[in-house]
Amino acid sequence: MVAQLSLVPGLFQTAEYARSLAISEGAGVWEDPDEIERLVEIRMRRQERLHEERPLQVYAIVWEAALRQLVGGPDTMRAQLEHLLEVAKLPNVRLQVLPFHAGGHPCIPGAFTIISFAEAAAVDVVHADTIASTVWVESEAESTAYSAFFERTARLSLAQHDSALLIDAIRQEM
Repeated sequence: MVAQLSLVPGLFQTAEYARSLAISEGAGVWEDPDEIERLVEIRMRRQERLHEERPLQVYAIVWEAALRQLVGGPDTMRAQLEHLLEVAKLPNVRLQVLPFHAGGHPCIPGAFTIISFAEAAAVDVVHADTIASTVWVESEAESTAYSAFFERTARLSLAQHDSALLIDAIRQEM
């Protein structure tokens, strides 16, 4: 489960969007072109997991702001939104958009990813990036709290069909 507020989730990014994020003035932390290309290549290889025989199951919520933010300019964003619509059609992907009109929501403090494992006894692990570090939450009580935040945010989000309609409308505006 991914709750993403300010960006399209990495598993759903196009190469150009990922590259634009890496080099964007004020936001990018990479300056070496070779390092940027390695980052983009790794991100693209990771996405192959969505198309394997036993693909990753991904449930993502993306805030409307991430879809309207012009990362890389209108052409890059239009291509990114088209790609997002294609990814959302995969049977192993559930994508919802948290619209602006939802107002305040449980995920306002920041984006996070909940990683669940097939083993019944395994505890979900939560991953959250901060400005200075990456936080891994491995306690059952805390991961349960994150799951509750995610579920409450999902209830405020648009249904999958309505999310696709909004993504397409934003794409057409660009």
